[in-house]
Amino acid sequence: MSKKLEGKIALVTGGTTGIGLASAQELAAQGATVFVTGRRQEQLDAAVKTIGPQAIGIRSDISNLADLDRVYAQIKQQVGHLDILFANAGGGDMMPLAAVTEEHVDRILSSNVKGTLFTVQKALPLLKDGSSIILTGSTTSVKGTENFSVYSASKAAVRNFARSWLLDLKPRGIRVNVISPGPIHTPGVEGLVPTEHQAGLLAHLASLVPVGRMGQPSEVAKAVSFLASSDSSFINGIELFVDGGMAQV
Repeated sequence: MSKKLEGKIALVTGGTTGIGLASAQELAAQGATVFVTGRRQEQLDAAVKTIGPQAIGIRSDISNLADLDRVYAQIKQQVGHLDILFANAGGGDMMPLAAVTEEHVDRILSSNVKGTLFTVQKALPLLKDGSSIILTGSTTSVKGTENFSVYSASKAAVRNFARSWLLDLKPRGIRVNVISPGPIHTPGVEGLVPTEHQAGLLAHLASLVPVGRMGQPSEVAKAVSFLASSDSSFINGIELFVDGGMAQV
């Protein structure tokens, strides 16, 4: 049976855990060679082992522009081009407005906004015409979320990046779409609160979702694979919510 991404070259930033890891696995299962990045070598090695022989790990931090240059230099040297870019790396933590610090703002915007921008910009010389760029957004970009304002604002910026960049990249036929997960059961979500509060947080998040449960990383990964493939060839600039309906009510 043919695989819809056979022979394609993909980069997944933040590909060592959660949605990034599941997406890298799915892209590889569909035939792509997948480069994955992560900041911690031990996690990166484990991810590559999990994904399989089509995975290549590169340790890097997307908020460090020299790291990004090194990532793309290695990809250029090893395979020469990219067909798929999943700019997924980023994160955030909860902080009430009265407690927000300059460090908190700088850290989140540096990874989610600056890091995403330069991840895409520096990939442009390697991306083939007609390539697919996928950005990780969030339902928080369109919904108010208590104690999560800086992260939410950063994801609203990512959403507008797609609207603007598809116009910049129109001459090259490169599509730019956003995948916006709702509550997905990942280590990152669990880590938002201390261990003793994790069960309560997960139950609360599940109660907000119309289908009555949290999503799994593999469910987001299948949507990423769709946007990466020719199955979505006439889809450009959308925000695809993978959220069980949470952002629709």
